[in-house]
Amino acid sequence: MIQCKSEGELRKMRTSGRVNASVLAELCGSVAPGMTTKHIDGLAEKLIRAQGGEPAFLGYHGFAGSICLSVNEEVVHGIPGERILRDGDLLKLDIGSIVDGWYSDMACTVGIGEISVEAKALLKATEEALYVGIREVKPGAHVSDIGNAVQTFVEARGYSVVRQLVGHGIGRNLHEEPQVPNFGKRGAGAKLKSGMVLAIEPMVNQGGWQVFTKPDHWTVVTADGKLSAHFEHTVAIAPGGYEILTVTGDDMAKGGWVGSTETQRSAQAVR
Repeated sequence: MIQCKSEGELRKMRTSGRVNASVLAELCGSVAPGMTTKHIDGLAEKLIRAQGGEPAFLGYHGFAGSICLSVNEEVVHGIPGERILRDGDLLKLDIGSIVDGWYSDMACTVGIGEISVEAKALLKATEEALYVGIREVKPGAHVSDIGNAVQTFVEARGYSVVRQLVGHGIGRNLHEEPQVPNFGKRGAGAKLKSGMVLAIEPMVNQGGWQVFTKPDHWTVVTADGKLSAHFEHTVAIAPGGYEILTVTGDDMAKGGWVGSTETQRSAQAVR
């Protein structure tokens, strides 16, 4: 069953989203060659707890880390460990927080040191695809409108969207209905209503869309060994459009986290 949140519940989700966004911003600004993914994971847990939150992923179905850290051909769900980040790596940071019983979910991809021109292009296209999908969010639209916009944008640039993994509803639980694929035809799936909250998360591959899960039962990698990138926001459907919940206090002060068909705000302005 799809849950629509009240304004009071959305206030709590905004708090959770601010924790997530501020922690992720600090992590992205501190990662560097020579760090281990385990070190970054420990820093993430410390920062989340310092703001009154709990790491949403820690122990989730047995997951061993506080956040997911995936490198290069690893798409998502990388387990933090002794892997040392090297110059040129593409690192995906996927982070979830629980504050007062409410979840938020967010991800970004960053280059470690100096990355290749090809990696920069993939990263840029994936981040842009996230906002292309978000701009489809408004009451009366369909879930598939988001995925169709993402797929069209991504494939026009010569990349592919992962099909085995999707976005999702979120609230009292990390994963709720509906599923939010990054592909498909417009006009299908659940109709969006004010108060629904979605985790929208394009996962974009440099090569083919096929992936597989490694023997650790968590880490998903591209089947052809090529690079992958991942960006994600937690987004509420608002009466006139959408509201991005995973933003920092500074972002909120600028008023750039809300979009609507009336204002026609660009994807760049939302960031």
